[in-house]
Amino acid sequence: MANPAAGGYSAELVGRLAARCRERLASVTVHRTTGRGDATAAVRRELAEGPAARRPSLVVAVGGDGTVHETAEGLRGLGDGAEAALLMIPGGSANSGYRTFWDDRPWEDALSMVLDGRATVRRVDLARLPEAGAHVLLGSCTGLGAQILAALRTARQAGTAPGAGRARYARLLAEAAADFRPYPGRVTVDGEVLAEGPTVLAAVGGGRYRAGQYLLLPRSEVDDGLLDVCVVGGRTDPALLPELARDARHLDLPDTAYGRGRRIVLERLDGRALVLEHDGELCDGTGTTATFDVLPGALPVWAAASGAGEPGNG
Repeated sequence: MANPAAGGYSAELVGRLAARCRERLASVTVHRTTGRGDATAAVRRELAEGPAARRPSLVVAVGGDGTVHETAEGLRGLGDGAEAALLMIPGGSANSGYRTFWDDRPWEDALSMVLDGRATVRRVDLARLPEAGAHVLLGSCTGLGAQILAALRTARQAGTAPGAGRARYARLLAEAAADFRPYPGRVTVDGEVLAEGPTVLAAVGGGRYRAGQYLLLPRSEVDDGLLDVCVVGGRTDPALLPELARDARHLDLPDTAYGRGRRIVLERLDGRALVLEHDGELCDGTGTTATFDVLPGALPVWAAASGAGEPGNG
């Protein structure tokens, strides 16, 4: 799956990737997505149609975190005996998913490790978000973490989106933090209140990185059957958070709470809708509550062997 609209997409990248795959694989098909939901439909079609011997054993997503999410949705629910596993190739602006499994090694190295049998398939946990009828792969944020995507949407509509790549997210986050006001929130983990009060940010998920550079959930494991959650309270100056989150120093703040469980519930207590994103996309229409239920081992994903693609437990 290749998304021509992704921030880091290039025809050269896709051509080089396809050529390397054709050197080692019997059949390679390149599908360029044409709109929202196309990657999901294409993956399901390839896995369901035709003789079993010709169905793909490797599904590659070339794009950003949104493309990865759609491709994963197509693979979801195949079961433990499924042969097809997901390989992420960085072709977006932030590439949080790729960094989670491969750190910042070149994609050529990751592909070679997969084709040479030096990588491993991990059965990754997903989260079900019933309020949006969605599944979450990398994670979700509310508060300041989602506000940068709202700012990016506005800038794109106005034709003034600044820069590209991770630097764009860093700039937007700094601008959003300067004017951000905490919202009244509550976070519960398996029915127990973890945090309640003014909230700058609440992050939920399995991936450690967001926007490709912020280590919001440094203790998270993608396949432990649990969801991690980090809540930064209103006593923290939002303007300080971007730099602190680069190396997980936000965990040292006195009003930061960190938890882990099978069900995480985020609430906004003033009756206004949560500003929420998941997997790099704004999630509209969720209302005042977002519920995350873990789906253990729901997705096969190629990763560096022995956890070499993940950072240490900051």
